[in-house]
Amino acid sequence: MRRVLITGASSGIGKQLAQDYAAEGWEVTACGRSLEKLISTAAASPLIIPLCFDITDLTATRQALHDVQADLVILCAGTCEYLDNGVVEAEKVARVMNANFIGPVNCLDALLPGLAAGSRVAIVGSTAWLLPFSRSEAYGASKAALAFFARSLSVDLAPRQIHISLIQPGFVETPLTARNNFPMPMMVTVTQASQHIRKKLARGASEIAFPPLFAGFLRVASLLPVSLQKWLCRKMVK
Repeated sequence: MRRVLITGASSGIGKQLAQDYAAEGWEVTACGRSLEKLISTAAASPLIIPLCFDITDLTATRQALHDVQADLVILCAGTCEYLDNGVVEAEKVARVMNANFIGPVNCLDALLPGLAAGSRVAIVGSTAWLLPFSRSEAYGASKAALAFFARSLSVDLAPRQIHISLIQPGFVETPLTARNNFPMPMMVTVTQASQHIRKKLARGASEIAFPPLFAGFLRVASLLPVSLQKWLCRKMVK
């Protein structure tokens, strides 16, 4: 039986992925901080095993993942907090960096020694880091760090035949995006996101960005001179 471990499985994309992989016959280790929410995720299938711990706690992460076996790992947990009016709040930045970057690194620290050749690790970042969006200093920085880390790690793990996939979604309809009070163009549902991710991972894609049109626009815009990128982002908030 194929085995997948998914962090952030208590809600949003992670929850949908857990339930969809179980429906395909995978044994799913569903990780999250809320046992109540994980039990809700696991209610969809007896193949879903809830595993409750905080990925920002390295000791707890090592203990929780020490004996876990997986053919596919999807590091999906994350959060978003915005900085308003250019005020840098160090505590807020630290929370976002810990959840979005340090947390996945902690999971990799715990899991990589036990992964066999042919395994795949999918790291969920975001297209948001491609442009200097207003208020997104912490979130964008965490996802930029994650993207570089994933791409660099893929080079170093190649000799072990452990494959890295970087997933960079646009706007997905989740409890996290429900808190946003600004336009979110080309938003997709968690069902659509899960379908896209599972299809691309099955094909062995190393880079997965969606929806394609939105991701393509951001990629092209990121090639503009920085002054034009800033101008474009200022226009978006007016």
